[in-house]
This record gives sequence, C-alpha cells and structure tokens, in this order.
Amino acid sequence: MATTPKLRLVKPAPCPLCGKPRQEQYRPFCSKRCAEIDMGRWLKEGYAIATEEAPEDTGSEGQSEKPPQPK
Repeated sequence: MATTPKLRLVKPAPCPLCGKPRQEQYRPFCSKRCAEIDMGRWLKEGYAIATEEAPEDTGSEGQSEKPPQPK
C-alpha cells in the first residue's frame, strides 16, 4: 500500500505594507487603506522595475509645436 505525503499548511504572508495579518477581502493587504496606499504608489510611479535599458529621451517628441499667433 502506498502512503500519501502529508500536506503542510502554509501560513499566509502578512500585509506587504504594514505587516499585519492579511484579509481575504483585500488580499494581499490587511485593509482597504493599505490597498489604496499601494495603488497610490503605483499611480504616482513610486515603484519601478529595474532594466538594463537606458531610459528613452522623450525630449520634444510627441509634442506638437503651436504655430505663431498673428499680431
């Protein structure tokens, strides 16, 4: 008879912002507040993914110049 391996329960990771136990409703966060703080950081570009590429120089590309106004 083959024995089945025992399953090990994994403790859920805590909230990545404050370390409190996470809530399923807001996972992986503990509260709506922590979820919104994280969203704000993303929207304000507070997080960045490291790359080996040099940043693009946007300069004046994509910006349309306004024609001179008649006097």
